[in-house]
Amino acid sequence: MDKISLLQKRKQQLSDAGKEVRKDINSLIDEDSFVELSCFSFSKNEFYGEEAQGEGVITGFATISDYPFYIIAQNAAVLSGGVSKANCEKIEKCLNQAEKSSTPAIWLLSSLGVQLGEGVSVLEGLATLILKASQLKGSVPQYLVVNGEVYGQISVLAGICDFTYFIDKKSALAATSPLIISARDGKNINKFELGGASGLKCANLATFTVKDFGEIKQSITEITEILSVPVIDSDELNVSVSELDKAVNVKSLLKVFDKDTAIELGASYAPEIKCYLARVGGIAVAAAVFADGNGVELTASSVRKLKDFAEFASYYGLPYVTFVNALGIKADIATNNSLVLKEIGEYVSILDCIDAAKISVIYGKAVGLGYTLFAAKSMGYDYSYAFANAKIALFDSVQGAEIEYSGDKKANKAKLAEKYADENSDPINAAKGGYIDNIIQPSFVKQYLVASLQMLLK
Repeated sequence: MDKISLLQKRKQQLSDAGKEVRKDINSLIDEDSFVELSCFSFSKNEFYGEEAQGEGVITGFATISDYPFYIIAQNAAVLSGGVSKANCEKIEKCLNQAEKSSTPAIWLLSSLGVQLGEGVSVLEGLATLILKASQLKGSVPQYLVVNGEVYGQISVLAGICDFTYFIDKKSALAATSPLIISARDGKNINKFELGGASGLKCANLATFTVKDFGEIKQSITEITEILSVPVIDSDELNVSVSELDKAVNVKSLLKVFDKDTAIELGASYAPEIKCYLARVGGIAVAAAVFADGNGVELTASSVRKLKDFAEFASYYGLPYVTFVNALGIKADIATNNSLVLKEIGEYVSILDCIDAAKISVIYGKAVGLGYTLFAAKSMGYDYSYAFANAKIALFDSVQGAEIEYSGDKKANKAKLAEKYADENSDPINAAKGGYIDNIIQPSFVKQYLVASLQMLLK
């Protein structure tokens, strides 16, 4: 057989071996834009006695909406997507190229674990891969699609990548086999209940839950435009939000963002905190909105979500804006015996690392620690604004102050009642001390934000 015919035969073998995953790649990228790398890799698995076509992973580069990306797609049709040392080396080579060119990487994972028969070698490969992905964090955006079942050590990548997509009725992710987990717990739980987006709602892993690759493509395009082009021309520079004078809530606050630009991240985890990538007057921002109308009581989960989001803003140089309606730490036994104080300590450290603008808008309450963490000038906020009807205080109520000082026999309850009455929680008192830059009519908040962001652009 001549060499050209042999090449065509081998290409066909590769195409047949990766038929399904190639369909997924093609549904994600611009038509005919994929250039495959290291395609002729065929290591031999001695345990199964067969070759790993393309090492069981497809790598290359392509464009999505004309933006360049590197693609890493595990092929579940080859040895069940089993991870091997050669598999890891091929992926690492692709990641090195992504790092060299500062090009985002997209992972399509589908693996039942490691390939048997490799021993410690595959563990070394996984260690190299996990470390490399971690080193790219903050310099090369990484998108991960749970493209089927993903079990074993490779699942650690879901905790490293910036954005993780779960596909409804297809994605299942776990650190080990669901059968093992179910057996040890003495329960019969299917893979989606255990490792689907809803099953992992407390794990803070699912950035998005989607129906198909069309939604993933649209989402990646929207995020890339925000991260790649931090400032665009906008017609929304002097827009007032009249709805805010009538009712201040999450729905009306979303009007502060430029039309159709707000992308919510991690909606299922700690839903009392809403995290958005958006634009305000054409300027890309990372905005956290405290969504409980009565004021968010801080827990380990809510602070962890804020910490991860602030870290993301720090990595990619995004202005960090908080719309504050926050109280102190939730007063219950579970929260007291949780990691909440550790998470707060780490949040403060990360907040201090944000070089871009930090702006606080107190739209509801900023009480106690809720003020200290999310609005205090001494915490490093460049600008702090408060709505006219906001509440800034040491305690949320007279009763709260009385409870706090209940063990102090010298405490004068009458004076406490006077000092912490609602009328003394007016934000004007904080403004008098120079701690609040301005008290504003809610409908004008966007204009203040645009002006502040423009002044602080680097």
